[in-house]
Amino acid sequence: MKILLLTGFLLTTSIIFGETKYSSEQYIDMWKNTAIAQMLSHKIPASITLAQGILESANGNSKLAKEANNHFGIKCHKAWSGATFIQDDDTKNECFRSYVSAADSYTDHSLFLSGRGRYAGLFELKLTDYKGWARGLKSAGYATNPKYAHLLIEIIERFHLNQYDKYTSVDEKDHHLRKKHPSKIAVMEDADKKHNNTHENANVVKGDEQQATANNNTIVIRQNSHRINTNKNKVKFIVVKEGDTYLRIANEFEMTINQLYKYNEFIKKDVLEVGEIVYIAPKKGRALRMNEMYTCQRDLSLREIAHEEGIRLNNLMKINLISNPEEIINKGTKVTLR
Repeated sequence: MKILLLTGFLLTTSIIFGETKYSSEQYIDMWKNTAIAQMLSHKIPASITLAQGILESANGNSKLAKEANNHFGIKCHKAWSGATFIQDDDTKNECFRSYVSAADSYTDHSLFLSGRGRYAGLFELKLTDYKGWARGLKSAGYATNPKYAHLLIEIIERFHLNQYDKYTSVDEKDHHLRKKHPSKIAVMEDADKKHNNTHENANVVKGDEQQATANNNTIVIRQNSHRINTNKNKVKFIVVKEGDTYLRIANEFEMTINQLYKYNEFIKKDVLEVGEIVYIAPKKGRALRMNEMYTCQRDLSLREIAHEEGIRLNNLMKINLISNPEEIINKGTKVTLR
C-alpha cells in the first residue's frame, strides 16, 4: 500500500490570539509520512509514534514542541550531549532534549526506543499490535501517567491511526510535500516559521466549525468552548460539558494530557462527568488567608475537599495529619486549608 499525493491538499489552521494552534487532524497530516518512514526503518508502529506525538506534544502546541522541537517529551538522560531545554515536569527544572527540527525529534524517538534494553520486548510484537505496544510502553516506564496506555489506544482508534501500520512504502512526492508547497502546510518546525505569513491572504471565519477558503489556504479561528473560571483560591478551572474528554480539553487549552492529570491529581478513571471541575492550572499549596478553614457541608473525603478548593492533596494530608485521602470526613467537621 502506498500513500498517494492528494491533489488540492487543504489544511485548516486555527489561530488564537495571533498564534497558530494545530488540531489532531492537522498534526496527523503533517507527520504521518515521517511516522511511516520511521516504522519502516526502526520497526515501531506508525500509529504508536503518531499517538505519542499527539499526546506528548498536544498536537505540536506545547511549549516543549514549539520552543525545543521535542514532540515526545524525551528527557536528557546521562548520554545526551545535544542542546537542552529546561522546564518543570514531575519535578522543577527538568532537562529535556532540544532539536534543530521536529523531524529530528521523530528520529531520536525511534533511536531512543530501539536503543534501550527495557523496550526490547516491544520489538517482538507485530507492527499491527498497537494495543500491545501501548501497554508495553507504559509497563516499561515511558510515562508515569497510569492511563498512558489507555490514552494512546483511544487516540489511535479515534483517528484510525492503525491504518498506517499496514503501509510498506512512503510515496516520495507526498513525503516531500511540505518542502515543495510550504504555503499549503502548517509547518511546525522553527526552521520553517518564515512561511507563516502565507496565512495573511486567507479568509478568516470565527466559530467552532465554520471555515473559508482562499488560494487553498484555510484558517479557522476557534473560540474556546469552555468558560474559564477562577475559584476562591485563585486557581483557574472549567466545568465539564457533555462529550468532553481529557484529550479534547487538553487540546483546547494547549496542554498535554499529562499536565491535565497532574493539575487535577486524577486517579484511574475513564469518563469525565458533566458538571465536574477540571483545573487548567496547578493547584495551590495552601488556601489564601481568608479561606483558612473548611467546614464540611456533607460527608466527603479529603480528596474531594482538595479538588473542590483547588489545593494539592498531599499538602492537605500533611496539614491535617490524615494518611488516607479516601477516608470519609463527617458533615460539620472543620478541615484546615493552610
